Amino acid sequence: MISFNPYDPDYGRDPYPLYARLRDEAPAYHNPEMSFWALSRYDDVVMAHRDAATFSSANGVSLEGYEAAMPFLIVKDQPEHNWAKGLVVKMFARNRMVALDAFIRRRAIELLEGLYAHYGPDAEFDFVSEFTVRLPLDVIGELLGIPHALQHDIHRLSNMIVMRGEGEDDAFAEGTAKIMEIYTELARDRRARPRDDVISMIIAEEVEDEHGVKHSMSDYEIGVRFMEMGFAGHETVAKAIPNGAMAFHHFPAERAKLAADRSLLPGAVEEILRFDPPSQLQGRTTTRDVELHGVTIPAGERVMLLTGSATRDPRAFEDADRFDITRPLDNRSVFFGFGVHKCLGIHLARQELAIAFGEMTDRFPDYQVDPERATRLVLSNVRGVASLPIRLGQHA
Repeated sequence: MISFNPYDPDYGRDPYPLYARLRDEAPAYHNPEMSFWALSRYDDVVMAHRDAATFSSANGVSLEGYEAAMPFLIVKDQPEHNWAKGLVVKMFARNRMVALDAFIRRRAIELLEGLYAHYGPDAEFDFVSEFTVRLPLDVIGELLGIPHALQHDIHRLSNMIVMRGEGEDDAFAEGTAKIMEIYTELARDRRARPRDDVISMIIAEEVEDEHGVKHSMSDYEIGVRFMEMGFAGHETVAKAIPNGAMAFHHFPAERAKLAADRSLLPGAVEEILRFDPPSQLQGRTTTRDVELHGVTIPAGERVMLLTGSATRDPRAFEDADRFDITRPLDNRSVFFGFGVHKCLGIHLARQELAIAFGEMTDRFPDYQVDPERATRLVLSNVRGVASLPIRLGQHA
């Protein structure tokens, strides 16, 4: 009998053996005690992402659905999602992401060189707090116009929102309230004193809905959107970088391939996100009865789409448990979602990961991480290490 609890620490440490059992033995799994279903096979997860009318996001995308009370894009269904997305999509336009490339590279180099100057080649330090959190925080701060002095608080509050366990309700409420206060105040400031930045652009933006009604965003709505994008823009990348470093540790032949050929970086990024994605599951609610694998999921039920399982499904990926940066993925990665709720920040996430691993490999080709001493927290739907020891080794 399979028991799947996404908040079990053992699951957090290594969910992949359990995913294999779910795919083979219970591809439409039901946990009556925790009141959710789970889809684990690649084709089913993709189908559910594409069928937003049946698998609705309106009741939240976590197991508990706390975020359903907030006007996030991720909990809006069609047609409201279209015009709401239209208000912010310009900030992730390709030309804006290209312009951000120089900042990401400069900041990655500054951080790495600063760490080498401080610790030297042999001293051990925490990769997560010193680099993998700081880089994406600085990048999302640059994109959204968040003052540097506020970025540490935003990371701390974001972690409060996704932590699960004792006191989770209070932590979610406190983290949400305080981070919203930061973002709403930024919106008020830009409305009073516009600048040439993203916040000012969004304040001035208007879009029409399907009825021809024009919409713009209030300061509160801007705060909500920035809370959503700020979290997605730094939490997932902050966890993907150490996930990738640990994958290279366990598969040194792949690291050697990248060291020999930087043209493999784009494929390496895709494989990092396939092999151990930071976003492991996404919640949906059925709007009608759904028959899958001989069972019926009733209307109104919470269904977790197990991205982390889908990307390891051998039905979709040959030798799926092997990390292979030359694997031809052919746009089949489910990490960024499909359809209505496909991630807006695809280009930015890929840029950050490619630059981070490119600069690390160029400057410190012998860096060593120690996954055995990494620490983890129980989180809602993201998975990654809270700390990871690293030694940079000699400068190239």
